[in-house]
Amino acid sequence: MTTASASTSASAGRTAARIGLGAILVLAGVSHLTFARDDFRAQVPEFVPLKEDTTVLLSGVAEISLGSALLFAPSGLRRKVGLLAAAFFTAIFPGNIAQAVHHKDAFGLDTDGKRIGRLFGQPLLVAWALWSTAALVRRSK
Repeated sequence: MTTASASTSASAGRTAARIGLGAILVLAGVSHLTFARDDFRAQVPEFVPLKEDTTVLLSGVAEISLGSALLFAPSGLRRKVGLLAAAFFTAIFPGNIAQAVHHKDAFGLDTDGKRIGRLFGQPLLVAWALWSTAALVRRSK
């Protein structure tokens, strides 16, 4: 495989990954506002100064916005969107920890092992956001 075809292949892979993550975020955001609202309330840490429902609604709007940006942002903004998505996934991680620490069942996570296992997925989401948008790739000058 030539360097050019490897670059094109990596670009196509990043594009597919970015579109997939964007679609998942839009769906997750819609679910915050509708059918999974109760499950998302189980993840709001006690230290958040807002009502649980307000937190869930705001995070749903944020996810729809980030997902839409991943899907439709012009190429010049995608790196910034990737950094924002990675920051968002980092910011909501305490909610996943709270669910595990307080033994709250939601999303089929009904055992401590499942809730703790889920924690390992969050760094993968951060990496997915960064890789799919080439957020950490140096631009050639």
